Amino acid sequence: MQAHPKTLQVVAETATVSTRDVVTGKVRVETRTEIHDEFVSAAVRSENVTVERVSVNREVDVVPTIRTEGDVTIVPVVEEVIVVEKRLIVREELHIRRTVSSEIIETSVPLRKQSATIHRVDDLDHATEEEV
Repeated sequence: MQAHPKTLQVVAETATVSTRDVVTGKVRVETRTEIHDEFVSAAVRSENVTVERVSVNREVDVVPTIRTEGDVTIVPVVEEVIVVEKRLIVREELHIRRTVSSEIIETSVPLRKQSATIHRVDDLDHATEEEV
């Protein structure tokens, strides 16, 4: 008599993974703008010019050029006069002196700053607040 072989069944389990969207809470963001004054300062430069007339009355052969001596610019003013012959006479010079001044000014400037508050709401309608 022959023995019948025993049959063994093999069973295997498999797993399947899937995802689904679930709302777990909500977010609400509020922004606030605050304005505050801030003092700023800056250097402001200005120049002033004074003109001084200096009488010269000197005879010259050619028209003198404009020249600078230190911080003074000298502009000759020439007049032609007829005295039997034509001569150049410097009647006056304009001495122009430049002065520079500066000052610091302070003024108020409005500046804006924003902040945000985030409200999170879960499924049970519990609210939490987070400031950013």
